[in-house]
Amino acid sequence: QVQLVESGGGLVQAGDSLRLSCVTSGLTFNHYAMGWFRQTPGKEREFVATIRWGDTSSDYAVSVRGRFTISRDNAKNTVYLQMNSLKPEDTAVYYCAAGPMGPRLLIPSSYTYWGQGTQVTVSS
Repeated sequence: QVQLVESGGGLVQAGDSLRLSCVTSGLTFNHYAMGWFRQTPGKEREFVATIRWGDTSSDYAVSVRGRFTISRDNAKNTVYLQMNSLKPEDTAVYYCAAGPMGPRLLIPSSYTYWGQGTQVTVSS
């Protein structure tokens, strides 16, 4: 059984930092790209960041580039999202996702497995 479990969300003030974790089980971690997405009520699920399996190259949404950092610890089957300089517009439910090899890692449909999400709320 494949499982992705996010943690680390919470309520913070603008300018603060949070570190999200996504612990995976039941999959061969190095065979998957990992992604972070976020979603607010009434909006589409939005790409945040992704990290690939081979060279650990990463990509970010323009809105978070320079503030967020995605990383992975293969020994722990875990992916992280370090979020700095948080803004109120970062408020969302953040989802961790795992996707098999493929070129389209910036869209949700490329990912096979999803976590249940963790709430991040940034107050002004």
